[in-house]
Amino acid sequence: MPGLVVFGITGRMGQSLVRALRETEALSLCGAIASPGSSRLGRDAASDGAPTGVAITDDPYPALQGAAVAVDFSVPQCVAANARACAQSGVPLLVGTTGFDAASRAALESAATRIPVLIAPNTSVGVSVMAKLVSLAAQALGPAYDVEIFEAHHRTKRDAPSGTALALGETVARARGQALASVAVFDRHGAAAAPETGSIGFAVLRAGDIVGEHTVTFAGGGERIEITHRATDRITFARGALRAAEWLVGQPAGLYGMEDVVGN
Repeated sequence: MPGLVVFGITGRMGQSLVRALRETEALSLCGAIASPGSSRLGRDAASDGAPTGVAITDDPYPALQGAAVAVDFSVPQCVAANARACAQSGVPLLVGTTGFDAASRAALESAATRIPVLIAPNTSVGVSVMAKLVSLAAQALGPAYDVEIFEAHHRTKRDAPSGTALALGETVARARGQALASVAVFDRHGAAAAPETGSIGFAVLRAGDIVGEHTVTFAGGGERIEITHRATDRITFARGALRAAEWLVGQPAGLYGMEDVVGN
């Protein structure tokens, strides 16, 4: 069974992946990576349920030896180093971490010259289908319709807007032949509240333990279209990540997205 290395094993998504791996025989956990300061170093990768038999470490290189694929759900500051480790080890990488900077993006692009790298702000298969629907709507309706993107997540999420919301904004802008940076609006108050034609607005909610909600609204004169995805359990992202990781094995070096997985 192909071996999977998980960066960020102690986080919410890391533990969701442990749960999802119990449902499948397509991949098996062979490496569990946490930060050097983690209190769980040396302990089993599973925080509850049946043990995996894999101990948590802060050194990825031994774990990557012989691995078929790796997934990164760590923190933005670690993305570049994790990508370099995978490139040096020749292990395909799926990056589910969001909020990383331009330097980290460059590191991923560099790694993609040596290994397949799949960047997925959201690994839900449902969100990938949502993006296709959003693209279709944006092309058909055009810039005359106002577009607002709303997202809601738990109170401890680090980045805002979410990577998924930004990716949906990119989808709308690309379908309209625009650059998102030139039409995105992240702050509305007072006299600046009225949207300009062709702009794409973003709204964010951070509260409680919300797993993830995204709505893209197209509003025109006399009608409104809303395309919504709601996640109620992180395991849906873990299942999608495993599906994408399995697909990534054997792909040629290059940059990929979830649309490549769903499209195949």
